[in-house]
Amino acid sequence: MGQVMNDPPARPGYPQHWEADVVLRDGATAHLRPITAEDADALQRFHMHQSPDSTYLRFFAPMPRLSPRDLHHFTNVDHRDRAALLAILGEDIVGVGRYDRLDRGSDAAEVAFNISDAHQGRGISSVLLEHLAAAARENGIRRFVADVLPRNRKMLTVFREAGYELTSRFDDGVIEVRFTIDPTEKSRAVMESREHRAEARSMERVLSPRSVALIGASRRSATVGHKLLANLIAGGFTGELHIVHHEADQLLGRPTVRSLADIEGTVDLALVAIPAEGVLDVVRECAEHGVRGMVVVSTGFAETGAEGLARQRELVRLARSHGMRVVGPNSWGLINAGEAVRLNMSLIPDLPKEGRLGLFSQSGGLAVAVLDAVERRGLGVSTFLSAGNRADVSGNDCMQFWEEDASTDAVGLYLESFGNPRKFSRIARRLARSKPVIVLKSGLSSFGVPPGHSVRASTAPREAFDAMLRQSGCIRVQTVAEMLDVAQVVMHQPMPAGPNVAIVGNSDALSTLIADACVAAGLVVVHKPVALHPQADAGQFRAALTEAFAADEVHAVAAAFIPPIATEAGQVARALSEVSAQSPDIPVVACFVGVHGINSALSNIPSYPTPEEAVRALAKAEWYARWRRRDPGERFEPSGVDLDAARKVIAEALAASPWEDSAFLEPEAASRLLAAFGIKLWPRTSVSTADAAVQAAQEMGYPVVLKTTAPHLRHRVDLGGVRLNIDDEDELRVDFAQMSGTLGTDQLVVQRMAEPGVACVLRTVEDPLFGPVVSFGLGGDAVGLLGDVAHRIPPLTDVDISDLVRSVKAAPKLFGHKGAAPVDVPALEDVLGRLAVLADELPEVAELELNPVVVAETGLAVLDAQIRVARPIERADSVRRELPS
Repeated sequence: MGQVMNDPPARPGYPQHWEADVVLRDGATAHLRPITAEDADALQRFHMHQSPDSTYLRFFAPMPRLSPRDLHHFTNVDHRDRAALLAILGEDIVGVGRYDRLDRGSDAAEVAFNISDAHQGRGISSVLLEHLAAAARENGIRRFVADVLPRNRKMLTVFREAGYELTSRFDDGVIEVRFTIDPTEKSRAVMESREHRAEARSMERVLSPRSVALIGASRRSATVGHKLLANLIAGGFTGELHIVHHEADQLLGRPTVRSLADIEGTVDLALVAIPAEGVLDVVRECAEHGVRGMVVVSTGFAETGAEGLARQRELVRLARSHGMRVVGPNSWGLINAGEAVRLNMSLIPDLPKEGRLGLFSQSGGLAVAVLDAVERRGLGVSTFLSAGNRADVSGNDCMQFWEEDASTDAVGLYLESFGNPRKFSRIARRLARSKPVIVLKSGLSSFGVPPGHSVRASTAPREAFDAMLRQSGCIRVQTVAEMLDVAQVVMHQPMPAGPNVAIVGNSDALSTLIADACVAAGLVVVHKPVALHPQADAGQFRAALTEAFAADEVHAVAAAFIPPIATEAGQVARALSEVSAQSPDIPVVACFVGVHGINSALSNIPSYPTPEEAVRALAKAEWYARWRRRDPGERFEPSGVDLDAARKVIAEALAASPWEDSAFLEPEAASRLLAAFGIKLWPRTSVSTADAAVQAAQEMGYPVVLKTTAPHLRHRVDLGGVRLNIDDEDELRVDFAQMSGTLGTDQLVVQRMAEPGVACVLRTVEDPLFGPVVSFGLGGDAVGLLGDVAHRIPPLTDVDISDLVRSVKAAPKLFGHKGAAPVDVPALEDVLGRLAVLADELPEVAELELNPVVVAETGLAVLDAQIRVARPIERADSVRRELPS
């Protein structure tokens, strides 16, 4: 079909941020970018390769060639009123989507698509529509209009299935379709569903290949290439294994081929283990042969510096532009332990036994220790992937696959860095509804990023990461051992129906330790702990266990056994297994000295060397079960939101400071911005004389507040920055004189006194990595001194908002602590929800603080707002499907 420029020349006004790599319906990748004048020849070739029928459906007339005038019109766009996006696969244009604004200043545009005959049915139209809609919204367009011939059912289906609210009418042989392109709950769900299916499909091609080619095998036993080949052979891969070697006729008894071109048929996955300098040539060979994915074990990329980073970026660009996913580089490989596949495409010496735990690791070295521990505990794995530099395939991709994988019951993730935490959060939240997700994250102490990981820097508080995991239902652990401790419970035991635990042991000390650990972990000890005599036999254990399992309100059982001289551990283990089997809905954990993991004598009962480890794992499982039972709530979508008015305030503020990256909103502008989201800022009047203060107070009505605008004093009654409950003119004049004299300024503010209540602090920050982060705490020392602040990542459900309010330690003050009257928490939750929507919808709001928000018995008052707006950086997870760059 001819070549097209993948990298158009930089030019003023070219919206580079519209470029994106996307995953298509069949799991292959493609590149999207805006059209340029240099694409005229490639567009003509694309058009001429289309069938007459496709051309007629697009242009409503026969058109074998585009005229020079048409070519100029289609390729010379302003990326504002007229825009077009190309879908490129390899060197070919495979799809074009465009919009043309109907009239100057209109918020409506005509939209049209043209998809290559050879690539229809791959979801190109739907992904072009998502990206074109995002580009149009950026330029103030809110509605799309399309004229479609009635027999163009494919295009009509694309519009109907996009999730927008459509209206249509038939006129003069043409169906006119109209729809608003602002994201809706339905359109977001459609996008996420398509993204999920496409990325799961792309990972299925990687993790369950039918044919594999090893490029870089070696005769020398000490080399990486030789070890990889030996591991592949020893693992017993059930598919086709091709060994590429330029000289040898065979390696380790297996025949070789000289190049990929000598392989008949398709290759699903290429394993690359050659020096970094030659990898890009291999990518091109793989592209020519139609290879669907690559695992790059080679080092010498971003972890080595700027030159390696440039090589890594070109590797990913080449691979994605030809439809391939990339694991690595600097990866230790991947494993599929299923008997139907038996793929050990890794540097791990032995193929693990088949299990039901999916594992993802960004560290190859740590993966060896993890898989060794998995084997020793008798867990087994379904699939394992080492991401290396995580240039393309990430933990998000693996979670998409594991959600659909019938061979995986639980997921363990070891993360060294985050590329897209917002996307992680929404994928993990969905996955955790059906399968436990256990997360170990390193580097939190210093926010260090391993060499080779290109990520955005985060300025969010460290607690925001834990908050994101809690929102998503992920089980947070601190060590590899704890990850596997938890995995043993959630994979082999039923979920606890509640926090109540019965304890049975043959040692007073051991039973007490378990009870103490339960209380510390938030579990409830019921059915008084049973401590049998150290010489108790298996029959006595059986009787005590039977009574414990049958006791009222018991949700879990913890059993402990120290082997005495007279009783064999095996007999007690069998008794525990048999009694447990009679109560299949009650989980049990054991502390058997010398037994760690899933032991045959204990059946599927996990055993731990210490009581603390057993209880900690059980407590994590109980938290997860509680999260899973909980109603996730509905996405908070308040009424009375005027996005256009809010955007106008921000645009005015940024236009007034053209040479600055950010600007603080004046009180009047801050009030307008908040009002656009239904949040009322308490009126205030700036004054510089006592007479002006008195006049303002008379207009507002006494009692009033007098306060300074100095940032470090405006909330500090104790430091003289605020005078409360001023009841009359005389008191106001005295306070004005004292404050202006003490503070050295006559620039003060008068505000009506709010009803008594609990002061709260509400904040948002736009973080480069996390996107919007919403924070909440109670005013005063709770926030300022003790750091009692809770965080959440929008978008939030009503349940998320309720949890946010209740998760700070000082929350009891809101609900009538020590006889005080409870305050209007629903009003507080409403403002928090509106603030979260504001932060989610407006990435230009870099920082926002409402302080104080005084919540009374009825209603609340937002007394002060500080808002900084800035020209936004595009968020990692936008309302369009794309792979991270």
